[in-house]
Amino acid sequence: MRVATIHEVLEIERIEDDIFRGSTPDTFLQRTFGGQVAAQALVAAVRTVADGYTVHSLHGYFIRPGKPDIPTVYLVDRIRDGRSFATRRVTGVQGGKAIFFMSASFHVQDEGPEHQDSMPDVPFPEDLPDPTGVQGEIAAWHAREWPDWDLRSVPASSVARVPGAAAQQQIWIRYRHTLPVDPVFHVCVLTYLSDMSLLGSARVPHPDAHTQGASLDHALWFLQPFRADDWLLYDQTSPAAGSGRALTQGRIFDRRGRLVAAVTQEGLMRYVREPEPRGVPAGRD
Repeated sequence: MRVATIHEVLEIERIEDDIFRGSTPDTFLQRTFGGQVAAQALVAAVRTVADGYTVHSLHGYFIRPGKPDIPTVYLVDRIRDGRSFATRRVTGVQGGKAIFFMSASFHVQDEGPEHQDSMPDVPFPEDLPDPTGVQGEIAAWHAREWPDWDLRSVPASSVARVPGAAAQQQIWIRYRHTLPVDPVFHVCVLTYLSDMSLLGSARVPHPDAHTQGASLDHALWFLQPFRADDWLLYDQTSPAAGSGRALTQGRIFDRRGRLVAAVTQEGLMRYVREPEPRGVPAGRD
């Protein structure tokens, strides 16, 4: 099986003015990857917004598991077009049923006071092993499903610990190949990658638990321009888990230490009730 490039993953076809159809890249996953659905929905929303507006946030809910071999149709509602802000609502549909719902807000850039958190003090990605050939079920799965992505986990002993934090993990990530200059493309690529590994932060305190995981909802805030084909530090925490769900949060920094995006996600994290499909690691994101 040939794994699709991120360009192919983000490819959508305009059917009508506000109706789009997403691509169906080959995958080893048994259900459509949540990051793919969110990223394609954002591409659809972007194509209905006038020049001069940039997306600054999105909020999505994964309503039903998608079938990876069936195209998802995206219906865009133009909720508001104001002088400074524009709002879009996107519904992803398969077989006549909604599988995903998203609101995205766009803003005309302005000036105001600035501040940000400092990037954690962690090893540089060049000082960490390339995941290619790394042993382990999850690493092997990532290498097979996402060979074009370079994910380098910061060892637990080197994670910059936050006092009182229940669960933490940190990952350097980049797309291995050069991407187009268009900053909007990089925002859509980051939407895709933001769903990779985040729910795994909730499993850090429970390494022996046999769990089933899936994204339930997902929120992103875009704070600074960046490139997804350059190293990004994904600083992840899980403040709480219980009742079969886990809350996770992420801060994404570029190499210069700029906070470029923030993520919050709630995911399913319950004990496995029946065996996972063959070839899929238990508790995968």
